[in-house]
Amino acid sequence: MFDTMKHLLLFLSLFLITTGSLAAQGMPDPQVPQGENLKVPEGWKVRLDRPNSEVVIGDDAESADIFFVNMTPGWHLTTGPAGIFYHPASTVEGDFTLQATTYLFDTKGRNREGFGVFIGGSDLDGDNQRYIYFLLRNTGEYLIKERVGSETKLLQGWTKTDAMTMFTEETESTAQNDFVIDVKGDEVTFMLNGTALTTMPRSKVQPDGIFGLRVNHSVNLHISDLTLAN
Repeated sequence: MFDTMKHLLLFLSLFLITTGSLAAQGMPDPQVPQGENLKVPEGWKVRLDRPNSEVVIGDDAESADIFFVNMTPGWHLTTGPAGIFYHPASTVEGDFTLQATTYLFDTKGRNREGFGVFIGGSDLDGDNQRYIYFLLRNTGEYLIKERVGSETKLLQGWTKTDAMTMFTEETESTAQNDFVIDVKGDEVTFMLNGTALTTMPRSKVQPDGIFGLRVNHSVNLHISDLTLAN
């Protein structure tokens, strides 16, 4: 695991607080910790790609396999194994705009590991889990994919985009990227840093359901916003 605490201290010294808005009562508010700050968020669930009861999800960066804590505004997450992270109250349907702001830390050369958000979540505790995920990786590429059960299907393969802010030595500790998924009528538009990357028909995406975070192996990430826009 990365030297998480070192990066957190540097990040906190540079970080400017961002704001998010909530569209429904009960959804996690990035401005208010779910439980105690610097502790594992209360009420959140984690589903690993490969279930393993021995994986420790905790607030000790040295001993946890997955370091996941409230860090207002938002949450900090340093993964070992890959998985999804969500609060069951984060459910939406109809027209909506999901926005998320992420800060990627030193990749330690693991530039091909993806991170981002998911929508359309259902049966996330069961055998028939289903969600659509929108990821970046530090090669300057994005991906849109569907998972149903144990199977995945590409909706948009890894595609180069100039819209991504990549982590480099020149970024001085972190790289910010703003995700937006805009669902209006029969169209779903995936955006990054104000640039529309692609638009798909609603029937293909089926966006209604739970939304949350999707983070692959060994990614060190701060998420300052994960909300629905007004």
